[in-house]
Amino acid sequence: MIVFSARGWIVPVLALLLSLAAALVWAGHRSAVERRIRLGCGLLKLAGVLTLALCLLEPMQIGQRARPGANVFALMVDDSQSLKIKDTGQGASRGGLLRRQLTNDEGGWQAAMEENFQVRRYTFDAHLQDVRDFGELKFEGNATALEHALHTATERWRGQPVAGVLLFTDGDATDASSDLATLDHCPPVYPVVIGNEAGLRDISLDKVTVSQTAFEDAPVTVQVEVSVHGFAGAEVSARLIEITAGASNVVAQQIKPAHDEESSLNFRFQIQPDKPGLHFYEVEARSREELSWPASNSREATLANNRQIVAVDRGQEPFRVLYVGGRPNWEFKFLNRAIGDDPQVQMVSIIRVAKREPKFDFKGRDGESSNPLFRGFGKTDDETARYDQPVVIRLNTKDEFELRGGFPKTAEELFRYHAVIVGDIEADFFTHDQMVLLQRFVSERGGGFLMLGGAESFREGNYTGTVIASLLPVYLDRPAAAKLPSTWKLHLTREGWLQPWTRLRSTEEDERDRLESMRRLDVLNAVRGVKPGASVLATVSDEDNNSHPALAVQRFGLGRSAAMLIGDLWRWGLHDESAQKDLAKSWRQLVRWLVSDVPARVAVTAETGADGDPARVRLVVKVRDEEFKPLDNALVQLTICKVGSSQSAATNDLRLVAGASANQLGTYQADYFATEAGACTVEAVATQSDGKMIGRAAAGWALDPAAAEFRSLKPNRAYLEVLAKRTGGQVLTMDALRDFVRQLPQRRAPIMEPWSKPLWQEPAVYLFALGCFVAEWGIRRWKGLP
Repeated sequence: MIVFSARGWIVPVLALLLSLAAALVWAGHRSAVERRIRLGCGLLKLAGVLTLALCLLEPMQIGQRARPGANVFALMVDDSQSLKIKDTGQGASRGGLLRRQLTNDEGGWQAAMEENFQVRRYTFDAHLQDVRDFGELKFEGNATALEHALHTATERWRGQPVAGVLLFTDGDATDASSDLATLDHCPPVYPVVIGNEAGLRDISLDKVTVSQTAFEDAPVTVQVEVSVHGFAGAEVSARLIEITAGASNVVAQQIKPAHDEESSLNFRFQIQPDKPGLHFYEVEARSREELSWPASNSREATLANNRQIVAVDRGQEPFRVLYVGGRPNWEFKFLNRAIGDDPQVQMVSIIRVAKREPKFDFKGRDGESSNPLFRGFGKTDDETARYDQPVVIRLNTKDEFELRGGFPKTAEELFRYHAVIVGDIEADFFTHDQMVLLQRFVSERGGGFLMLGGAESFREGNYTGTVIASLLPVYLDRPAAAKLPSTWKLHLTREGWLQPWTRLRSTEEDERDRLESMRRLDVLNAVRGVKPGASVLATVSDEDNNSHPALAVQRFGLGRSAAMLIGDLWRWGLHDESAQKDLAKSWRQLVRWLVSDVPARVAVTAETGADGDPARVRLVVKVRDEEFKPLDNALVQLTICKVGSSQSAATNDLRLVAGASANQLGTYQADYFATEAGACTVEAVATQSDGKMIGRAAAGWALDPAAAEFRSLKPNRAYLEVLAKRTGGQVLTMDALRDFVRQLPQRRAPIMEPWSKPLWQEPAVYLFALGCFVAEWGIRRWKGLP
């Protein structure tokens, strides 16, 4: 900005300029020289006089600059393993070149920066560290926690005048987020991009996901995304290797060609572990040609991103399901047989074999109050039902005391189960309190509830207006206008086709053929419709193609409920042996869906990479009491062991005690710091204050920091540009550092000071005026003018 301090000379200067302009115009009209010569000489003379006239006004250039030595500027250097990559055509790695430039101060830009700023130096990988200089850079960090480092530094600098951060990195942050929310108060960041992506040859695992489903033919799916660079025409092999104690076994392998220099390949493995519990698998992607080569002969830039370990949890204990039936019918027979073949589900049953009788109707011997159905079994009156009680039998109970009093009457009894199935029994069998307990079982405990069709189910069982009716996904207030009796054909709805547990075949064509060949059904409990938020997964149609719901489901509180409105699904299995297998598989998948998300009293999860540290694993244990309310006075002990090595021996297990969380009741936490990559398991055992066991749970995790650190070898310039824009900085190159530092004092800083420069005292101003006069004189002499 330019200002004039001698403003009193403005009028004389203007008068002088006007007089000179008039004289030049008058002299030009009298001269016989060509017009362009006259114009050029006049302008040169006018420019010289104007420059001298402006000096009479004492022009001053003023502005703001960073006060020397008052502001802080940070230099942060990435010290992670990814900078060990050697770019094509370079004799040293990215980190080696960077260390040499920083330690030698090539271009002298560090010394120039220290003239105006307090320079602070840091290195970062998983953590931020202060350093005196950059001579000790080793590039051995197992993570690039870039955002965590900037956030930590910002917290340290709170209240200090930090003008900016010069960030040297390849931009491949292992903690990159989409919104950069942790950097809201970060000073301007000026990233210097390290590395060159041209010519790199690499095969890397981009993403590995594991999903489990109730679909019996493919309970575990491992989806692998592989990026291939520089291997056009090569065949890429992806292998799934199961890791066990001291051994490994290849369970699946797929090979696909990479057609282009930059290719993305997808591999999908479907496996079915034969045992419950934790299983660990290593996913490996390599060029098929190099599978047998030693690592030293590989043509890839690195092999650190070719492997990744994943954990698969198949559950520890069988899920327990309570079945309540009004009679020992065919539906129960086939359901019980199907669940008996599932090692992950145990079904306990209460079957009523006789209804209660009126109290005044005594049909036994004199003085006998128990039901004569029990006569001859040697049971006492305390163990048998009276005339005014229903006669029930218990099946598959774990001991003689389980369900001895019939259907549970307390939350402690009912909440031990994961799901409840009600089959063909009227509403009067349950007391009002038991119905309320069932509602709590689903909404609070998170259990599953299923009602099967039959002569005494739904509306026909007088459930309309009851508490259990509120659980159901269908309305029972009045029946639909259904054609009864009729034969019904089963169909899957659009939502049903999307649910793998409702399908029994691997392809749509085979599933349609199965449905078409399925035996027609005879019994349907017609309802008015489904409730808002519920989904109809299957329907039935009569001879006139009138459709009615057959299977409806919905979420209810923390749990889920379902209504199977068909009352004779067992007829399906009477067609042939193949139909029997399909019916059994259908029942197993339906029950698995009921129990798949039901929580346990003790649950443990492992959160890897806690607080931005890839070596930190946060173990979180949730403990609930018998009514599934948070329990805050438990003792939680953790046992951690290594998988796949001798460290899994009990003598080398690590034991920790989890502390209660200050923010959430019933939650306990402990941090474990891994010393090396690999798979680990943790078992949590929770006990009450009196030493009584609450329960135990297990979880597993796999730490492989190199998989994330080397996921991409290309410098992530796009991410660094977003980071710079968000904080008010700009992306730089090493060659531009000297010019950047030279201009840096003129950029905005927390502490600024004014500066001024008197232009009228500058020799260059007078030299310019003299040059104008000399040029004008030279032109006149050249043209022979006086």
